[in-house]
Amino acid sequence: MSLLVVGLSHRSAPVSVLERASLSTDAQVKLLQDTVAAEPAAEAAVLATCNRIELYADVDKFHAGVAELSTLLAQHSGVGLEELTPYLYVHYEDRAVHHLFSVACGLDSMVVGEGQILGQIKDSLAKAQDLHTAGRLLNDLFQQALRVGKRAHSETGIDRAGQSLVTFGLEQLARGGDVPAWAAGKKALVIGAGSMSSLAAATLARAGVAEIVVANRTFERAERLAEILNQAEDAEVVARAVPMESVAGELTRADVAVSCTGATGLVLTAEAVAGAVRGRVPDVGAGQGPDAQLGAGEVSPAPTLPQAAAAPVEEDACPLDLSAVQAGFSVMGEAAVAGMDAATLEQHAVWVDKGTVVQRREDARSAAEADAELIGALAATVATVGRIPERRRPEPVDEAVRPEPVLFLLDLAMPRDIDAAAHRLAGVRLVDIESLAEASADAPMAADVDQVRRIVADEVAAFGAAQRAAHITPTVVALRTMAADVVAGEIARLEGRLPGLDDKHRAEITQTVKRVVDKLLHAPTVRVKQLAAEPGGAGYADALRTLFDLDPETVASVSRAEDTHEKNREPR
Repeated sequence: MSLLVVGLSHRSAPVSVLERASLSTDAQVKLLQDTVAAEPAAEAAVLATCNRIELYADVDKFHAGVAELSTLLAQHSGVGLEELTPYLYVHYEDRAVHHLFSVACGLDSMVVGEGQILGQIKDSLAKAQDLHTAGRLLNDLFQQALRVGKRAHSETGIDRAGQSLVTFGLEQLARGGDVPAWAAGKKALVIGAGSMSSLAAATLARAGVAEIVVANRTFERAERLAEILNQAEDAEVVARAVPMESVAGELTRADVAVSCTGATGLVLTAEAVAGAVRGRVPDVGAGQGPDAQLGAGEVSPAPTLPQAAAAPVEEDACPLDLSAVQAGFSVMGEAAVAGMDAATLEQHAVWVDKGTVVQRREDARSAAEADAELIGALAATVATVGRIPERRRPEPVDEAVRPEPVLFLLDLAMPRDIDAAAHRLAGVRLVDIESLAEASADAPMAADVDQVRRIVADEVAAFGAAQRAAHITPTVVALRTMAADVVAGEIARLEGRLPGLDDKHRAEITQTVKRVVDKLLHAPTVRVKQLAAEPGGAGYADALRTLFDLDPETVASVSRAEDTHEKNREPR
């Protein structure tokens, strides 16, 4: 059997695909159960976070395993296999071990060095243990990954290379400024009470916010998190819990909101956010056009198009959601297409083209006369002054000033909790997983990363050696069991030939024979374990079984006994 991992992450897939492929808790459970029920896999574990979905399995066939795991991921994520396949990566045996150890150290995280992944790996192992889908290999692998991650954080300065996704998100909200200075005195709303939301609440409390309101679908969990925050010694904050139905009202009082739930739909729509900031956005500019006077959340009136372009054709309607349009921009300008997806952008281009085509026809009728007049005028100017005059660039037009944010939104959920259209609202600053991915692409790497990579390489080699040595252990045990049976048989025969042998002499003879057998087997068994621990040493177990004609069932029974012992001592 061999370790195989199939998955996708922020490094291999766009956020839009990760968002659609995200797995609910129930989907993860079903995926694990279906994986171990499949023919190639004997063990399985799922690591599902905001930035990755990975399925680990112990398989007996590589190609069949890749096909089966890929198909199962597609089925349970709801994304078609053909669409998902280009974004999947596959790691096998030592490369799979190296990948998980790198993930545990934070080397593969969106924010390099973040430590929250260790808790997520621990949760992944616990889920597999509870469902009895993790056997010897995955138990050893995930527990060792946790130890490697802790070693990397304790022996190096990898923490300086980055921070948790929460901290990085808050830094983006503060535009790279000092987070405590930015957070001081603010009122925060935390939606969700899971591990990420709890981390966000604790981070905000340490940063110095004045109040934290926790909302969760299970009110008891919200109450528990609020109680923990109130009892924390290192933070002076007032925390209270509210039901999810109170989110809209609490949002109107909040200065910053963090959302990370397991909801499959939006928790905060653009309309809800607009309503929360209505009346809180200051007037940003009399004299900058009528749109500049609109409050947040108010709908800008549709622009007046050229008369000839205003054909009453239904498909000529602007594809933009005008209710989400920020104050003071043209629906045909550059600001209109900021943040558009490709499909909407294409519709907008078609609309602009259709909106001006009639006007171009009108202009074309006088094009010939206009060109003739222009050429004549230029010729006369050249004859007079000896050169063609330069055309002056138009004076720059002042752009509408966007007001300072009054509501900061941090969306750490996958799929997203907060409508992406909220970023267009005046007075709102939204940071989500997609914008964090873009911001972290240029994050500097700390020098400690190289040291962590060396730790990972050493640990991968040690883990591989331990696994190969463990692979031959049942064979060695079976060999020694066979030798003990031979000794017992020969002693029984001796007693038949020498019935008058007293107990003292019988014990001495038995001990002598056992010592001889042990000495004959000691060097070969020690040496075969050393050889088996080296790369390519898996064949020594087969050679040992062949040379001593060991019963395969005896070897298998030893393995089953050891697996039972391992499960009995699994940490819970």
